[in-house]
Amino acid sequence: MLDDQLIENRFVVSRRRTGFGDCLWSLAAAWQYAQRTGRMLAIDWRGSCYLDQPFANAFPVFFEPIKDIAGVSVICDDQINEFSFPGPFFPDWWNKPSIDCLYRPDEQVFRERDELSELFQAEGDVGAKTVVCDACLMWRCDEEAERQIFRSVKPRSEIQSRIETIYQESFAGHSVIGVHVRHGNGEDIMDHAPYWADPELAMRQVCTAIDKAKTLGHPKPVRIFLSTDNAQVVAHLSGMFPDLITVPKRFRSHQTGPLHVPELGVDGGISAILEMYLLGRCDTVIRFPPTSAFTRYARLFVPRVIEFDVNDPSRLILIGGVSKDF
Repeated sequence: MLDDQLIENRFVVSRRRTGFGDCLWSLAAAWQYAQRTGRMLAIDWRGSCYLDQPFANAFPVFFEPIKDIAGVSVICDDQINEFSFPGPFFPDWWNKPSIDCLYRPDEQVFRERDELSELFQAEGDVGAKTVVCDACLMWRCDEEAERQIFRSVKPRSEIQSRIETIYQESFAGHSVIGVHVRHGNGEDIMDHAPYWADPELAMRQVCTAIDKAKTLGHPKPVRIFLSTDNAQVVAHLSGMFPDLITVPKRFRSHQTGPLHVPELGVDGGISAILEMYLLGRCDTVIRFPPTSAFTRYARLFVPRVIEFDVNDPSRLILIGGVSKDF
């Protein structure tokens, strides 16, 4: 049970049910606000797209328990089910009766995202005891806050062991080029759509990026690691690069949607974490498209990153190397 003293505290609640990239980036924004305003941080990932149990908090299922992040006290397990956060709340919508809060239309979520963005940018605080961050908060914090979250939040020990095993078996002794291809597999891919306007061209662009990455200076023999949400992408790139490294996992049928769905169960979430953290241990990472939050960890920690220009997907940008445009 939570200590009664917590009832008098002020909270920031980071609520997300999306992919891990979005969850962790949004958590960084919530953490930074909590640190600045002296609030306790609650990580509430109930209803996660990686679990079929609506009241299970996904955070402790996939990540090690944590009580503090750089001086900010943290609640991150299923005790959240036992505790009612004190009002008043911000954004104001959360002051409605609980039964009325069950359904939030998309326009309300976007409105809250904008309200939270304005609050964070103003660098002040609100009188509400609980600030609820239940929207995508990518780009709402600085990079150091993101790095702090990635340094502090660790996958569960058994997942870390699997990451290390794959690394030793396939990465050790090589310069590894990690390739992330977010296909969407039939989902509404929003900002990713321009990259897939011509699927054949998209795959040629990915292959071109790999070929260019291989020409960069590498101190060890080169291997290529692929992370994607689409079996056809694996088949195509395996044909072009026969020694491709992949992590065995279940794919959904062609054009039936993304991999972060409850029907794949815990294994789907573990596969995502394995690939996210393995991409972060590559020497060079190719992001296609660069708008995917899944590769944000790699973008922050890998020494050399190749991205496709957001405004011109045919243009490659090298970050951390000799040239920014090659």
